[in-house]
Amino acid sequence: MKAAPVMCALKKWPETRQTLVHTGQHYDKNLSDVFFSQLEIPAPDMNLEVGSGSHARQTAEVMTRLEPVVLQRKPDVVVVYGDVNSTVAAALVCSKLLIPVAHVEAGLRSFDRTMPEEINRMVTDRLADILFTPSEDGDVNLQREGISPERIYRVGNVMIDSLVRLLPAAMQCSKNGRPDHYALVTLHRPSNVDDSATLQSILKSLLEVNEQLEVVFPVHPRTRQRIQQFGIDTKNLCLLEPLPYIEFLSLQRHAVVVVTDSGGIQEETTYLGVPCLSLRSTTERPVTVNMGTNILIGREPGRLSSELWKILEGKGKKGTLPPLWDGHAAKRIAEVLCGRRELSFAQAG
Repeated sequence: MKAAPVMCALKKWPETRQTLVHTGQHYDKNLSDVFFSQLEIPAPDMNLEVGSGSHARQTAEVMTRLEPVVLQRKPDVVVVYGDVNSTVAAALVCSKLLIPVAHVEAGLRSFDRTMPEEINRMVTDRLADILFTPSEDGDVNLQREGISPERIYRVGNVMIDSLVRLLPAAMQCSKNGRPDHYALVTLHRPSNVDDSATLQSILKSLLEVNEQLEVVFPVHPRTRQRIQQFGIDTKNLCLLEPLPYIEFLSLQRHAVVVVTDSGGIQEETTYLGVPCLSLRSTTERPVTVNMGTNILIGREPGRLSSELWKILEGKGKKGTLPPLWDGHAAKRIAEVLCGRRELSFAQAG
């Protein structure tokens, strides 16, 4: 969702050459192929096929397999996205090879180092030469950490670029048995799904609200495994397989509320104006709380149930749209990069 609009924007600068490197960190081939098709991303020039593994193994595999690609292609800049292991791995490789790194979605901080993504964000931003932030808090965080303002560019949110472009297609999606009124749920973080008591507490709240508002739950493979392992009864919930982007966006657009522990969904619901209850105590996207529709539920017993009932009573949070979340972030990124000099690009993600 982040690479697609940037690649499209860079095509409008004919002097650029792009190399797309798919690390294979997200390795579900069927779902991966659908995402490439829906987002109209060309087939990767390289697929490192890293697959799953521990954080250390996955990061090391990306570094080992990416280095010869970078040495062969000799890009003028490597663009990295977000906060996954591939992001920090690519930044480390390029930094040691003295190849400039541009980080899209820089400056986000949860200030919670128990989240592996927070470590990836911090390290990548220290190594990056060009930092593209989605909101003002990103600028503030980077400058607090001593990064020169001349390297920071607030461009807006590229996730919203993809959402804006594909929302019309999502609106045309068939209901396919979708209920008229429902809560949409996603869960995948270990802190929520790997502990039996925590997962049972979350699902209990969902089962309670399900009596008034049907719960639609595309289940992450990790979460499905834990539900089965812990023997949790979910027969009254509408469990689905993971969905391609356009189909999932359609579900978000029409939901009464979204319950999630995903960072990107916090942003998408803010743009869509859909109430979002985040099953987290912290967020690296505070603008979704300060301006948007997002509420952090944290670990308070009963908080999820009480907030769900508020929404059912028509008292859901109303939000506003953050500045520059207008569908043109990728254009601003391309203008910054291509206005510097003639470049060839490697996209790592």
